[in-house]
Amino acid sequence: MQKINAIRGMNDLLPKDAAAWSYLERTLADLTRAYGYEQIRTPIVEATALFQRGIGEVTDIVEKEMYSFEDRLNGEQLTLRPEGTAAVVRASIEHNLIYDGPKRLWYTGPMFRHERPQRGRYRQFHQFGIEALGFAGPDIDAEIILMGQRLWDELGLQGVRLELNSLGEAAERTAHRQALVEYFTQHHVQLDEDSQRRLQTNPLRILDSKNPSMQTLIEGAPKLLEFLGSESLAHFEAVQTLLKANNIPFKINPRLVRGLDYYNLTVFEWTTEALGAQGTIAGGGRYDPLMERMGGKSAPACGWAMGMERVLDLMAISKSVPESDPVCDVYVLHQGGDTLVQAMIAAEALRSAGIDVILHCPPDGQSASFKSQMKKADASGAQLALIIGPDELASDEAQLKDLRGTGEQHAVPLSGLLAAVVDALVDS
Repeated sequence: MQKINAIRGMNDLLPKDAAAWSYLERTLADLTRAYGYEQIRTPIVEATALFQRGIGEVTDIVEKEMYSFEDRLNGEQLTLRPEGTAAVVRASIEHNLIYDGPKRLWYTGPMFRHERPQRGRYRQFHQFGIEALGFAGPDIDAEIILMGQRLWDELGLQGVRLELNSLGEAAERTAHRQALVEYFTQHHVQLDEDSQRRLQTNPLRILDSKNPSMQTLIEGAPKLLEFLGSESLAHFEAVQTLLKANNIPFKINPRLVRGLDYYNLTVFEWTTEALGAQGTIAGGGRYDPLMERMGGKSAPACGWAMGMERVLDLMAISKSVPESDPVCDVYVLHQGGDTLVQAMIAAEALRSAGIDVILHCPPDGQSASFKSQMKKADASGAQLALIIGPDELASDEAQLKDLRGTGEQHAVPLSGLLAAVVDALVDS
């Protein structure tokens, strides 16, 4: 019978990689707690209209990458979530989360985009994000950027750079848009197919093109910063002042627009050259128009998100992934029959005391020699081996062997087994 493999671009998390994921998740949990952010979880499947309205219909995500389908029971158009912000805003509006004041929220989980699988870019990928809802000032823009920098520092990542820009407000973007349309219309023959299509619908997205042949043309385009009014400039300068005061290095990138339609004012990305073409590991900014666009009461908001797979790749390159913890403290060996019964009783007693235990279970169901079992015990990373054979059972004893230190082995009474194991683990 032909075997069934995982869907292309959707990967299994194997035990050898679990420790790095757990370490990253613990670090993220500590980070959000340090800044007072609360967790929110939203469904993996949402109405397709949520992302069409939230992300923007003239975006690569909505036009090309979403996994959308019709519910066979009621004909509703549904989509596997391609990002987290739109769903968090939907939940905030639906449950009136900011009725009593602003909220700091964080989320994590799988997202789905139908892209060409490559390093750091998968069809199912995992995202961590934070959303600060109801805050209007530049202080929260700076705070969420400080969170990102603290995360990279705590993870020991090398070569991560912060790029910063401002998209201003709607009227400023309209004036800039008109200038862009005029400029790119004059150079229409140099535009690729995607850019020609976006010229009338969303010319700002042309600046986000990664086509190498268009970079010179894009570099000569009108810059949005030249169209910003006094309030937008003041907001942007205040963000920069707060970052400088906290010794956060950054570069102003006037071409940084992000790939989603809901941003305004501050936008930013963290990039690296260590991951090749997939150089952006996290990004975000302010998205004040989104609450009202999604049908809620107008409210300011900002946030950022990171691809967890990309960060894990960078952790590996930076050699900042900690060594895996042993899978157990004690490995229990036996010879089957009555010794198995006693070994299982001992293992359960140790687990009840908070000690991690692996009980040897032979794959073929047949008793294995102590020599082969000891190889398994050593490979498990356990500190101690607990041996219960027929001789030990007859004497109401067990043998306790130090696997990581002296290698010494001695007999302990079964009645005093827990105390002996605790003492041995403390000493090792």
